[in-house]
Amino acid sequence: MKALTEKDIRGSFVNCSKGEAARIPLPRDLAARPWEDLDFLGWRDLSAPDRSYLVTGGTDGGRPVGVTLRFATVKRGALHRSMCGLCLTLHPGGGVSLMTARKRGKDGREGNSLGLYMCTDLACSLYVRGKKLPEAGGRFEETLTVEEQIERMTGNLTGFLDRL
Repeated sequence: MKALTEKDIRGSFVNCSKGEAARIPLPRDLAARPWEDLDFLGWRDLSAPDRSYLVTGGTDGGRPVGVTLRFATVKRGALHRSMCGLCLTLHPGGGVSLMTARKRGKDGREGNSLGLYMCTDLACSLYVRGKKLPEAGGRFEETLTVEEQIERMTGNLTGFLDRL
């Protein structure tokens, strides 16, 4: 993924107004992100614990696509494991959350949304590449190459975004 600027990020959101996009708190460490290892930029809103944001490198005609996400904080025991629907990483407890995104346009204004179980920290790209390990979860040993796993993950994300 190529490095994104604040202007790129704020202009990418498809499921909120321009005013809402202007107020989204961006990560402070944009320059320090491992852009070459990312397939999308994801971050949590530290001031609103139920909000996260995700911006792709360019699935909408080469332009970045951003979505605002909400999730419910659910307390689960350490023995409970869940799998991310994007990268297929297993996490214990609250490591996977149901992220919901308001739909685009009229459907979104009417309150319709779409959800997908994702890694709560949105570090799917790093898990697939082995750059970050889940705390006590794991990844299945697969016969797919890392490149094929990345392609599957980005396909899962594109499918989610296309349904918005």
